[in-house]
Amino acid sequence: MEAIKQHKKSFKGFFTTGLLVLMVATGIAQKKQAADKSEAIRPFEYHATQAQLDDLKQRIQNTKWPDKELVTDNTQGVPQATVQALAKYWANDYDWRKIEKKINSYPNFITTIDGVEIHFIHVKSKHKNALPIIITHGWPGSVIEQLKIIDPLTNPTAYGGKAEDAFDVIIPSIPGYGFSGKPTELGWGPEKIAKTWVTLMKRLGYQKFVAQGGDWGALITDMMGVQAAPELIAIHTNMAGAVPNEINTAAFTGAPEPANLSADEKKAYGQLSFFYKNGLAYAQEMGNRPQTLYGIEDSPIGLASWILDHDARSLELIERTFEGKKEGLTKDDILDNITLYWLTGTATSSSRLYWENKLAFFAPKDVKIPVAVSAFPDEIYTTPRSWAEKAYPNLLYFNKLEKGGHFAAWEQPESFTKELRASFKSLRK
Repeated sequence: MEAIKQHKKSFKGFFTTGLLVLMVATGIAQKKQAADKSEAIRPFEYHATQAQLDDLKQRIQNTKWPDKELVTDNTQGVPQATVQALAKYWANDYDWRKIEKKINSYPNFITTIDGVEIHFIHVKSKHKNALPIIITHGWPGSVIEQLKIIDPLTNPTAYGGKAEDAFDVIIPSIPGYGFSGKPTELGWGPEKIAKTWVTLMKRLGYQKFVAQGGDWGALITDMMGVQAAPELIAIHTNMAGAVPNEINTAAFTGAPEPANLSADEKKAYGQLSFFYKNGLAYAQEMGNRPQTLYGIEDSPIGLASWILDHDARSLELIERTFEGKKEGLTKDDILDNITLYWLTGTATSSSRLYWENKLAFFAPKDVKIPVAVSAFPDEIYTTPRSWAEKAYPNLLYFNKLEKGGHFAAWEQPESFTKELRASFKSLRK
């Protein structure tokens, strides 16, 4: 009997241990399955409902207009005539379905990184040894900014280039923007997004790639350069973080122009001084009180005027566009981008990036990897070569352009494409 009892105890212990092992193994398998599912790359398409588009049109038509500005320039903000011309076109002639079809014509995907769904466009070149590049938009931009450069970069032989100029192009939506998810936890500043982009590129199987950005994309790309993941071999910026600290301080405080500046440095100083005095209102509000901006989430015209008032040169270009003049951007270009913000409900969530950010936009970040800089004349400030050389000790390429502004890839896609080809040419081996 004693032997039988011992046998039963042994069997029970074996069974209990086996059950525990099975439960642990099952738990590990379930966690792995959940992780695999979250890391999966899923195809994505976007289709606005007709109800959304009808509601948008109705809201535009029901706009309650303020009094006209009391000045003949833009010193009081976006002129009423420009916004009313935009509203008329938006309500009566604009067709969202055209850009929706264009976006969906490219391979779009979603993947989850650190609990947030990340949307991205991923177009592979047909050419061998294409260089992978991740390109980041800014505010008030979106992936729409880069649509015009996808085909020239991935298919260079059809756009005046050579097969060896080819890129694989990855264009993500910043978290809280466009089709990406909206973070529900704090901490999604430029540094975290920079790390997320490296995770994304490695998840796509790239072990060597370059990065490019303007506006927020420039800051995020600079931070990628600072973090210097071994897979990242170089970066390109069209809004360089290169302003010397003493110059930045003087411009911000409205001090007289420092002595001994070159012609290019004087121009840049004047641009910075103007921006700090006249162009910071939107950034200050979003950086301090983004949740207060209920109006731009509720009113399409409120959203449009907020977006239009980003920088003086871009606003002037948009004014001319709605006056019927031919510019780098069309009426549809401008409304494609604004409508994307409206349909995705990202007016407030995109603003929070300003609140999260603790970095100075234009200051050097101590990037030591190779950097290429394209200086456009109507950018917030046109980077002088002398500043770029100090800020980026491993300056790979520098060029001063004759035309183009803050939304360079969107406004001047042909010259922007040439800039990226030239910037990374020496790295193709």
